[in-house]
Amino acid sequence: MTIPARNIADILGIKADTIGELDEHVQKGLPKQSLERTLHTVYLEKRDGKELQAQVIPIATLKRRKSRLSTAESERTERLARVAAMARQTWNNDEDAAREWLKAPHPELANVPPIEAALTEIGARRVEAILGKIFYGLPA
Repeated sequence: MTIPARNIADILGIKADTIGELDEHVQKGLPKQSLERTLHTVYLEKRDGKELQAQVIPIATLKRRKSRLSTAESERTERLARVAAMARQTWNNDEDAAREWLKAPHPELANVPPIEAALTEIGARRVEAILGKIFYGLPA
């Protein structure tokens, strides 16, 4: 299952029509608002996403940041946005269903919520594999 770059960019609040354009944004550093937008996609209340935010970038560091995230922080943010976009697509753009699935502990992820598993590249790949199975109607 392929996620259009535009869907990921919409969550991040940037303009990118291709994966190449998305990669350019990540390499130069995403706007720090991209992290807030991504977390708001999963957590309606800002306070609920604080712990996950701190794993992407420490709160004190984020406060000192003027406008852009580092490349590493941008990669983590893009990865979370990609998984959120894939969850949305899996549930036919039902944001509530996608949000609930992303926050619920999952047995194939050692009972870790998928959004938390997606903090690492390998974890994100595992989440994407589960979402692919669900999308295609396979046991997950």
